Amino acid sequence: MQREFRDAGSGPVKHVANRLLQALNQDVPQVERESRSTDMSETWEDHLRRTFRSMITARTLESKLASLYKAGKIVGGVYIGPGQEAVSASIGSCLTWNRDIFGALIRDQGGRTAFGEPILDATRSYLGSVKGPSKGRDGNIHRGHPAQGLPAMISHLGAMVSVVAGMLLARRLQGRLDGIVGAVSVGDGASSTGSFHEGINLAAVERLPLVVVLTNNQFAYSTPTDRQFRCRSLVDRAIGYGIPGYEVDGTDLLASLEVISKAVTEARQGGGPQLVVANLLRLSGHGEHDDASYVPDEIRNSALGRDCMEVAEHQLLQAGFVTEAELESWKNEAAEQVQAAVAQAQQEPSPDPYTDDWSVYASPELAEDC
Repeated sequence: MQREFRDAGSGPVKHVANRLLQALNQDVPQVERESRSTDMSETWEDHLRRTFRSMITARTLESKLASLYKAGKIVGGVYIGPGQEAVSASIGSCLTWNRDIFGALIRDQGGRTAFGEPILDATRSYLGSVKGPSKGRDGNIHRGHPAQGLPAMISHLGAMVSVVAGMLLARRLQGRLDGIVGAVSVGDGASSTGSFHEGINLAAVERLPLVVVLTNNQFAYSTPTDRQFRCRSLVDRAIGYGIPGYEVDGTDLLASLEVISKAVTEARQGGGPQLVVANLLRLSGHGEHDDASYVPDEIRNSALGRDCMEVAEHQLLQAGFVTEAELESWKNEAAEQVQAAVAQAQQEPSPDPYTDDWSVYASPELAEDC
């Protein structure tokens, strides 16, 4: 399969496409490629393996959370991202915990895991443990570690673009922006909001090192893309902001990691905001309460409906980057980690309304001034 990547501001990105095609169109690539991760000693192969392991962990964790929800063990909603792990994990694996900024969305367990968030944060949040990031007050994905670069997610579509842009601007004003990148994950629905426009426009004007990864999963909840926008592709919107834009097959891990790595590198080196549009189909409903019966079989059976996990597994095996034995070991290790995290969260207490301090401040010392 031949792949095309376009820079909305300056025509085809031939050097990226050529590197990808060279790797993907040969049977068993043997060359060691330049690392695109933040660890300059890491080879491309190691970066790819690390990203795929995060995908495995995320899929395993979310499958368990979905089972717990159906068994009545989780109160509220469960939002998972099957089919989007390649894009999400690629974002997280290109960033560094405690230095960069990642604005995750509801289908970004893969990115959260690759970025460095402990899976225990997820199980504690969903199972209502008082030891979780939100102290058991929030039951799903509004969790984070702002001091380490993972702001707690805001549900309103597009809002995290402005949040991450603001965090980057704040670091510039503090003289702490050199070498930092902020990445934010959004969906096609978010691209129709004012927050999305305002955040990217601010980042473009200020030339902030912001990477916006827009996952076009074909439906904003149940609204298809042909009822959301008229442009040929969402990547064309980059032209209006005067920033580079890239389009990639989001079911393809090799392609997704290459393009997102390039965007992160460009932003980190002073190239300003970057827009990446990844095309795919989410392989589940909006949440576990949604059966996605509105998705036509024609789309499900198209190339967009490929499972990125299966594609990635085939790619790595064919390229000789992983063995069958290693894959089995990774899957077993992920299952053990998830089971241990679930068991620990289930053993921990829920919040007690009679003893809780009810502080809603991010900085507890502020409560003393009120």
